[in-house]
Amino acid sequence: MKDKKALSHQYWTEVFFDISADLFFIAGYDGYFKKVNPSVCKLLGYTEEELLSQPINSFIYPDDLERTNQMRALVKNGEPLLDFENRYLTKNGDTVWLAWTSMPHFEHGLVYAIAKDVTYRKKIEEERNKLLTNLKKINQDLKKITYTASHDLRSPVNNLLSVFELLDVSKIDDSETLELIEILKITSNSLKETLNSYVDNIGHQDHLHIMVEELSLSQTVQKVLQSVQSQINEAKVTVNLNFEAFDAVSYNRVYLESIFINLITNAIKYRQPGIIPVIAISTRIKHGVRQLVVSDNGCGFDIDKVKNKIFGLHQTFHEHKDSHGIGLYLVYNHVMDMGGQIEVNSEIGKGTNFVISFKA
Repeated sequence: MKDKKALSHQYWTEVFFDISADLFFIAGYDGYFKKVNPSVCKLLGYTEEELLSQPINSFIYPDDLERTNQMRALVKNGEPLLDFENRYLTKNGDTVWLAWTSMPHFEHGLVYAIAKDVTYRKKIEEERNKLLTNLKKINQDLKKITYTASHDLRSPVNNLLSVFELLDVSKIDDSETLELIEILKITSNSLKETLNSYVDNIGHQDHLHIMVEELSLSQTVQKVLQSVQSQINEAKVTVNLNFEAFDAVSYNRVYLESIFINLITNAIKYRQPGIIPVIAISTRIKHGVRQLVVSDNGCGFDIDKVKNKIFGLHQTFHEHKDSHGIGLYLVYNHVMDMGGQIEVNSEIGKGTNFVISFKA
């Protein structure tokens, strides 16, 4: 009965060894395999006889030999090997990645090991790492281009401001001309400040940390309105401001100015002919969430048709020579980068309403 039980145990052990999808190895301290299961032969393409007749090192990818031998030395000293990965060469020359768990049997000079084929996972990791490397390079290139453009534009702007300093306006009697010169001077100063902000923002910002500061919405929007005053005057725009609900926000200065300038200039650009343009900018607190609301009475658009494209790059919904589909793309990404949300409602002939919810 005892022999029968032993035989039965040995039989089922052999069956488990043979049918397992995992890779089973018994290796000797002499550097040779003593037994492998069919899954090993299937993966590596060798017969069992070929695998047992050659040193284990002959199957290991050359670049992994040194560290594999280091790990093997630890196993020989009685230490188990857990989650070790190395590469093996198949008979047809392919490379496969194996993840090992090995247990030594010091008395018999054997190592019992189970390995899993993790080639697919390693390929995915490699592709991901290549993609991340490429994205990092692209980001660095874009940052360099933006920095160069912002930096190089400051020289002509400074030259323009120098002209205003040299200009003797006391010799000019025409009030309209004086007003236009003042608008040009204010706009040039605003452009200089914006460029300086961009350069500073690029120099100190990364994707893990966005510089924020305590800002006044009313002061920021007034600065933006001043920079586009000529457009406002030309279009005879009425701007209504109401920041009674709250005025201070913790935000990135460049982002906030960009949000205002794009929403305001879009409202001016897409105004309805024959109707006095009105832009309303206000704050409110809804369900405990602080929100900025920017509304206009412009052309509007069919929200049902374009709702999935509104904030896409180069998406335009009106025939306008200055439409490039970049403004709303920037607004959306600025809001998202700051952890907020943006909603839009619009109707043809009735204007557009943007609601920006600030991060709590």
